[in-house]
Amino acid sequence: MRVRPALPAVRRIRVPKSVRGLRGIRGPQSIRWRLTLLYSGLFVVAGAVLLALTYALMSERGEQVSVTRPDVPPGAWGAGAPAVQGYVREQLVAQRSDQLHQLFVESAVALGIMALASLVLGWLVAGRVLAPLRSMTGAVRRISADALHRRLAVAGPADELKDLADTFDDLLARLEGAFEAQRRFVANASHELRTPLTLQQAVIDVALADPGADAETLRAACLRVRAAGQEQERLIEALLTLARSQRGVPEREFVDLSVVAAELLPDAGLGPRVSAELSPAALVGDPQLIGRLVSNLVENAVRHNVSPGEEGWVSVWTGVVDGWASLRVANSGPVVPGDQVGALFEPFRRLGEERVRTRSRSGSGSRSREGSGLGLSIVAAIAAAHGGAVEARARGEGGLWVEVVFPPPPPLPVPTPGAAAPGPPLSA
Repeated sequence: MRVRPALPAVRRIRVPKSVRGLRGIRGPQSIRWRLTLLYSGLFVVAGAVLLALTYALMSERGEQVSVTRPDVPPGAWGAGAPAVQGYVREQLVAQRSDQLHQLFVESAVALGIMALASLVLGWLVAGRVLAPLRSMTGAVRRISADALHRRLAVAGPADELKDLADTFDDLLARLEGAFEAQRRFVANASHELRTPLTLQQAVIDVALADPGADAETLRAACLRVRAAGQEQERLIEALLTLARSQRGVPEREFVDLSVVAAELLPDAGLGPRVSAELSPAALVGDPQLIGRLVSNLVENAVRHNVSPGEEGWVSVWTGVVDGWASLRVANSGPVVPGDQVGALFEPFRRLGEERVRTRSRSGSGSRSREGSGLGLSIVAAIAAAHGGAVEARARGEGGLWVEVVFPPPPPLPVPTPGAAAPGPPLSA
């Protein structure tokens, strides 16, 4: 049996908060150190250049030292006058050289002292400049996915750091909106998918609990389960279309809104009176997504119309406005509050039961049928993916007026001589 030697217990040493709080001292890799070294290095280089220039100028002046003999009567100096003059010149040059050497040494010492002082000053100045950045870093660390409502809110002059903080606050605002929309979308999608599942389970449980159920009863239960499954299929298809449109449009081709609308209107199962004024309106995009956009707008106008028995109408118009392809769909219907029009383009947002007026006919009767709540949100997502925009207004007498515009297509390439010029394919 092997016995392992006992290891000494390891004591955990707690670092004092005063030491842990020194986030500014991180070694030469920190920006503060780099700014300090850069400032000190520039100071030393500038001082060395100034010292070299001073030494060169002083040396040049030293070489110009001359000894002049005063005007005296001839014969007054005697024979040793030239030697005395040379000795004096040598002494002056030596004295000048000593002075230059002493000046160089003292200047070098002063430069070294000032270099150390520049390190300290550079450290303090860099810390002062980077203090807002450290506070921003601390604030960002405290922000999490559950606290996106917090903001940096940096006060001070409108400098680069404040611009950075304001930009980050704008980013946080967009992230908060995206996270909130995602949470709301997941919650609503779960609720919408749970409803048909619950209905299916209830229908099956009722059929199984009836011991005397005949074939007709079971057939009716199967039809209800099938209808709930079809509703799930439509909802999942709408969710996939919404996700696809939000990813963008990688492949584009020429599409004419008038052709798409002309192909979809006869198959829309319209109950109200429909008037269509279709003029060519070309754009570049995904034909399937554009077709879904037109279909959703028309179906929404039909679904949220007046009650059966009343004279309702739907108007569809396509054309070009200021070079932009435009699609306009208007309808009659109940009055929509103007401040709630924007909410219609959010996923799973409805204004209430009073807007759902159409009846879905089945073999056994008719019942009220709501939309999935994704129709107009898909329209907005598809328009945004194509660089377009959606405008909606509530009509005073009831109903909605919706316009979708798309940017003009790029000009066609000029065909070369002898080559056939291909026309843009128009497809839906």
